[in-house]
Amino acid sequence: MNIGNLRIELEPRLTSPKWLYIAVPVGSLLCAFIVGGVFLALTGHAPIGTFALLIDRGFTSTRGITNTLGTATPLICTGLAAAFAFRMNLFNIGEEGQMYLGMIGSAWAGIALAGHLPGFAAVPVVLMTGALTGALWVLVPAVLRAKMGTSEIVSTLLLNYVALNLVNYFIFGSRGFFRDPSTSFPQGRLIEVSARLTSFGSTRTYPTVIIAVGLAVGLYWYMKRSNYGYETSVLADSPNTARYAGMNATKLTLSVLLFSGALAGLAGAMYVVGPAGKVDPGLLQVGLGYAGIVVAALARYNFMAVVLTAVLFAGLREGGASLQISTNPVPISIAVVLQGAVLLFALGGEVFRRNRLRVRRVQQTVSV
Repeated sequence: MNIGNLRIELEPRLTSPKWLYIAVPVGSLLCAFIVGGVFLALTGHAPIGTFALLIDRGFTSTRGITNTLGTATPLICTGLAAAFAFRMNLFNIGEEGQMYLGMIGSAWAGIALAGHLPGFAAVPVVLMTGALTGALWVLVPAVLRAKMGTSEIVSTLLLNYVALNLVNYFIFGSRGFFRDPSTSFPQGRLIEVSARLTSFGSTRTYPTVIIAVGLAVGLYWYMKRSNYGYETSVLADSPNTARYAGMNATKLTLSVLLFSGALAGLAGAMYVVGPAGKVDPGLLQVGLGYAGIVVAALARYNFMAVVLTAVLFAGLREGGASLQISTNPVPISIAVVLQGAVLLFALGGEVFRRNRLRVRRVQQTVSV
């Protein structure tokens, strides 16, 4: 781009300085709060006081951080699901639908199987059933992608709407297995008590948060140290090189997409054994599957960074929701503005992390 006699251009970096890996997310967060502050000032609210209350309600108070961890638990799983697939350039956009199917599958296991199982086995079986159901939901797109090269973006996205309508049908459109027969009001049927977890004290944080963080740590270690992690990284960087090296691209593609679906299904299962205890249409309004994609992108597909980013987004959501019931109510849209601004500035920061800004003076020639 030329401005007068100056030429401004982006020059790709051969290597990115390590300090940029910290500066980009920190700078994105600061810029997002500046934008949010302007938004608050224009709407007649005190930016500093509002941000102080948001941070307290979402991060620093005991109740705030426990509520945040409760919200972050399934978000960590959907973020891991997206990051696991995206690292291999497989763009599974169906985490939302896979999470719904995980909720349905785990609720089925919690109602039909849990009563016939030993108490210690009920929760693991319900969680594994939810993960399996999520994996099965992405099976067809995975086979089409691995065998025929069909875009997984379109197929997984379309299945989200099918899954959404399935949940609505099971609760609102029928009086079948998943609907509570004891009431005329349409609501889900509770799973067996043995298949439910109790929260820590009076908080909204459940033991599933330990599982979610453990998954992130395990995936980070396994993908760094295992031959499977090496093969998937080679296939992502250069499919031709992977084939020449004798790697089974079809098998790797299938396994990555199926495991991604399982992680998303596990998010729905955690919701069932935790706060919901049933197929809950309220999950349809939260959008944790789509939010997981944003979390994975901001974390640059790093499994450990997914945990931190999920907690950040959950804290903004919890703090934003609490602002509505403060003495000077603030619309929850401030949290949405902050989340969007963080994403916008993070993506912009990635451009400058990968490229160097060059400004050159262009010599003008005068013809006589």
